[in-house]
Amino acid sequence: MPDTQGEWSYTTSASESGRFQVTPPAAGNHGPVQVANTFHFAYADGTPYMPVGTTCYAWTHQGDALENQTLATLRSAPFNKMRMCVFPKSYAYNENEPALHPFLDPGTFAQFNPAFFQHLDQRIQQLGELGIEADLILFHPYDRWGYSKMPREADDRYLRYMIARYAAYRNVWWSLANEFDLMKSKELSDWDRFSRIVQESDPYNHLRSIHHSKTMYDHSRSWVTHVSLQDDHFAKLPTWREQFRKPLIYDECKYEGNIPKRWGNISAQEMVRRFWLAAAGGAYAGHGETYLDPHDVLWWSKGGVLHGESGPRIAFLRRILEQAPRGGLNPVDEYYPAAGQPSRYYLYYFDYHQPIDYEFNLPGGPYRAEIIDPWNMSIAPIAGSYSGKFKLDLPGKPFLAVRLQT
Repeated sequence: MPDTQGEWSYTTSASESGRFQVTPPAAGNHGPVQVANTFHFAYADGTPYMPVGTTCYAWTHQGDALENQTLATLRSAPFNKMRMCVFPKSYAYNENEPALHPFLDPGTFAQFNPAFFQHLDQRIQQLGELGIEADLILFHPYDRWGYSKMPREADDRYLRYMIARYAAYRNVWWSLANEFDLMKSKELSDWDRFSRIVQESDPYNHLRSIHHSKTMYDHSRSWVTHVSLQDDHFAKLPTWREQFRKPLIYDECKYEGNIPKRWGNISAQEMVRRFWLAAAGGAYAGHGETYLDPHDVLWWSKGGVLHGESGPRIAFLRRILEQAPRGGLNPVDEYYPAAGQPSRYYLYYFDYHQPIDYEFNLPGGPYRAEIIDPWNMSIAPIAGSYSGKFKLDLPGKPFLAVRLQT
């Protein structure tokens, strides 16, 4: 990931040397994503980036047919970030044996498997071509091969190898773990060591996070670039913004689906609601889908195709966020979820409330007003222009939003 155009030279520890020319980026290449201000992201060239993520934990362990189907689905899906595990996963609906392992002998962890990493290279590059950030989960607890209990030397060597290989990709993020607190063989001191290895080994400063199950990590630690949450308590959002002063992503706010697990059977309507609650609170949400399948091909783990109804509505919200002014939206109202940029742009989400009218008192203006229906994906202008203290007549229906912009 060279950051300057022109001629570069290199010398290896084996005393081999050479030169190469760095040319301007190709169309659509905005560089890596980074934290642009306290709570929001942008690409390296300044183009705003709003994470609209999904989760496919073990999609690269399913063989070419299913993996290619996943890529085909992503081409028309709204997602620009994917949470994905490096190690294979052993869990409900995910008991199949992977075609390739990271080590030639998974029991000894002595020798890396080149074919595994060449395959991962290809999949990360294909995500990049689709404009999707690969949020690589480096460790996780759902394991029957011993990866979650590797000795210290194997852990550290694996991390250094991952960073050396994948820091070269502009669309890679590091997620130190999925549900780090469920990996009982690791102590907090291990996670401290892992964070140092990742930070010290990556010359390009890719984005870094860690994800929890029940015990939240201290995201105020300096190595953490953004907060990765497993939570659906959006009332805590103002507290976490103030506590951590970093971008917040509800990476796991439960999944749209119908499986007999409390985390995997919310409706499409509820998934869309949670995306809007995050956006109107100055944060971001992540999608997942867990509809039962006779062959256990659930999107959340194996990919394949999407069966739910939230996808198009999430795409609708993404378009609205991308039309907003640069710099991101931050909370602007203490009574209803609302985010914006003062005197310029406001996005109110009334959630389950259904007022027949609502009084606004906003600086600046005049504003043009619109009623947004997130589920029906419609935007209806309200006649007139507005400034100062004014009242808007509303339909008296729940789950609507109002956009006001100069």
